[in-house]
Amino acid sequence: MSGLTLWLRRIGALTLKELKQLSRDPVLLVVISYFFTADIYIAGAGIRMDLSNASIAVLDHDHSATSRELIHRFRPPYFSLQGELDSDRQAAVLLDRGDVLAVLDIPPDFERDLRRGKNVTVQLRIDASNATLGTLATTYAGQIVARFGEDMAVEQMGRLDLRRLPVVIDAHRVYYNPNQQDPWFMSISEMLTVITMLSLMLPAAAAVREKERGTIEQLMVSPLSSTQIMLSKVLAMGLVVVAGAAVSLFGIIEPAFHVPIKGNIGLFFFVTALYVFANCGLGLFIATLSRNLGQVVMLVILIMMPLLLLSGAWTPPEAMPVFLRAAMHASPLFYYTTLSYAILLKGAGAIILWWEMLQLTVLGLIVFSFGVWRFRRQFG
Repeated sequence: MSGLTLWLRRIGALTLKELKQLSRDPVLLVVISYFFTADIYIAGAGIRMDLSNASIAVLDHDHSATSRELIHRFRPPYFSLQGELDSDRQAAVLLDRGDVLAVLDIPPDFERDLRRGKNVTVQLRIDASNATLGTLATTYAGQIVARFGEDMAVEQMGRLDLRRLPVVIDAHRVYYNPNQQDPWFMSISEMLTVITMLSLMLPAAAAVREKERGTIEQLMVSPLSSTQIMLSKVLAMGLVVVAGAAVSLFGIIEPAFHVPIKGNIGLFFFVTALYVFANCGLGLFIATLSRNLGQVVMLVILIMMPLLLLSGAWTPPEAMPVFLRAAMHASPLFYYTTLSYAILLKGAGAIILWWEMLQLTVLGLIVFSFGVWRFRRQFG
């Protein structure tokens, strides 16, 4: 027992040393504070995944009341009308220069043909150099024109009793985010990204800083094992990351964006600790390859980008090739993303999420053991 007590006291002293060292680094403290506060707020408030004030110009060859009615429907908050054009050439120039996202082309005799019950085609030219905006504009415009066509058809029916006509009612329900507010998704997604980045960077930076200052040799000749040196850095930086996640969740995400936290907070922080534990193993691996902080940053970016792209947060697994879908299961962020959204927004518990938690735990043990092996091999 005395040996175990001594071992734990050394771990505690080294962990406190790491926290004190971090507190004396004002630049790193500012960076950590920024990422867990301002960065998450900017992501939640400034990034939108829906169409907003997309610039559109009109080429109206009909100049009728009906064409003006259709044009009037392309209005804020989805579209922003930039005026009427005179020629096809002018429309092509605006699209080529990126001055407008779309051009609505209404053919001659638009109103007359509609009144006679003929099929009429309008053309929408989209600048799809930004594929996401182009797809959104196409979808929104299609819905606007379809609704306009329905209204014109009802008008053509005249005095028919519409209540006697067969009607298909689209009764859909949106779960977990009824108003489909982007800040709910974006703020949590950014918090997960920040946790990923800092749980990789901070343990690696703590170890490399010892190399740069020449203190790693002093630690190695002291009555401390490489395991104690390593665990103290993991514990200290892990505590910082988990504390930062708490600040983000209760200081930014909940009060600023009114995200309803439906699940068990204790379960979320337990899962976060598991995930940070796994990523710290990768951080120790980065430390064994780096000689300075610059190399740490570059290696963090190199490792973090595949983790983000394979997380399933931006591209659903079903939309990926089969080999990438299989590779997602080697990314701890894939499981952490699934668990975080399920706990925070859906209110799922451990009974539902036990399989994902088990997979994250096993993968975390493998990754952390690899980092420990590399660290002990270099400094043991």
